[in-house]
Amino acid sequence: METKQHIPAFAYKLMLLAATVIWGFAFVVMKDAVDVLPPAQLIGVRFLLTGLLMAALFHRKLRGSLNKGFLSAGLVLGAVTFLAFWVQTVGLAETTPGKNAFLTATYCVIVPFMLWAITRKRPTFANVGAAVLCVAGIGLVSLTAGSFTIGFGDLMTLLCAVFFAAQIIAIARFSKRYDVLGLTVYQFLFGGIMGLALGAATEPFPGWQAVGNADFLFNLAYLVVFASGLCYVLQNVGLAHVPEAQGSLLLSLESVFGVLASVIFYGEVVTGRMAAGFVLIFAAILISELAPTRKRSGQQDQPQAQPAADDEDYAVA
Repeated sequence: METKQHIPAFAYKLMLLAATVIWGFAFVVMKDAVDVLPPAQLIGVRFLLTGLLMAALFHRKLRGSLNKGFLSAGLVLGAVTFLAFWVQTVGLAETTPGKNAFLTATYCVIVPFMLWAITRKRPTFANVGAAVLCVAGIGLVSLTAGSFTIGFGDLMTLLCAVFFAAQIIAIARFSKRYDVLGLTVYQFLFGGIMGLALGAATEPFPGWQAVGNADFLFNLAYLVVFASGLCYVLQNVGLAHVPEAQGSLLLSLESVFGVLASVIFYGEVVTGRMAAGFVLIFAAILISELAPTRKRSGQQDQPQAQPAADDEDYAVA
């Protein structure tokens, strides 16, 4: 009779922490990669390779999935996810990895308000307070002193946060009806096809010599194998054994590691004003993630927490 090996709870928390470190450093890797391959082509190649890798690993989950409903859900997720990552990458080309990381993370604050528009479920006072802090933080990080204008890269990054919020809501709804692993395979495959199609139509190909460069191939391998494939496994195994509130808190550290990686490897200089903005945005994320949800009238008191928001299930880098 076999005995299951006991894995301590902290090991699952370390899995989530490892995923956030990998995702945080992925912002710098993406910054270097997009200097070689244009945004749509880069996302297309990354997603398609990730989808093929995951299809090989989870091929059993695809059995019985070739039907209209499953494929339609995968197509919708693929479209929303591609738009989120594409706009994020366009923004990253015009801003720093650290700012891109923190501004992307504002999707956590956007989700309750997007749900309000869809389900008429009003945000809590904590959600509103988080939104106020978030807007103040965005102003400190992005607005040009004196002119109150926002750079194109920061604006695109904020737009990508809206798409990431829509992705989270779509995943939550579709995963109730379809297997989440199978959905994710189609999500990456469809997103990859869209990226390659858009890239072929609108972007110049840099040439095989550029994409065959060893540094670019290393960056691409990091994005496909680690930032997408490995992190997806670490996150989902970890979230299955860690309370939602704790899981959300750990995953929110992605933005912190994004700034740290940008300072170490990209040479980004964090001013006092930017640091204050990062603190406000991070505080808004924590409030949004850890605040209890609004209870329906007549519902009995019970502990509740916001569902964990994630990339990729997902990394947002």
